[in-house]
Amino acid sequence: MSQDIDSMMGRILDTEQVGYAYFYPLDGSAREEYFLSTSPENLANFLGSHFEDAQKVIVTDMLDRLILDTFGGFINRCPDTALCQDIIRHLAPIQMGEREAGEILVLDRYDADHFFEDEEAEVMMAEFEMCT
Repeated sequence: MSQDIDSMMGRILDTEQVGYAYFYPLDGSAREEYFLSTSPENLANFLGSHFEDAQKVIVTDMLDRLILDTFGGFINRCPDTALCQDIIRHLAPIQMGEREAGEILVLDRYDADHFFEDEEAEVMMAEFEMCT
């Protein structure tokens, strides 16, 4: 695993708010999946960076519960209204061109899955070595 992936994973996990984003490109190409921090500012940066190229985005928590979905670049559903308001507070200036989207704490789902597989293998090896 590269240090960049390890570092980004650490930064994502440090937020203690994590989930998955399913990005459907406007051009109809294949869905892209990401592991990301679901903090309001990070979600705003993610959505704001895809304001013009997303057909839709679905964001879920680790248990696959809906956090939000979008229609185009706009939030369509967000069951937690307080969270939604916080995201919009960060997202609106990006959508209106008042500021650029900031850094996004995100990894490709493939890289995240491999990170977790490697971590699990290391734990299993350590447990095995303790038993022998």
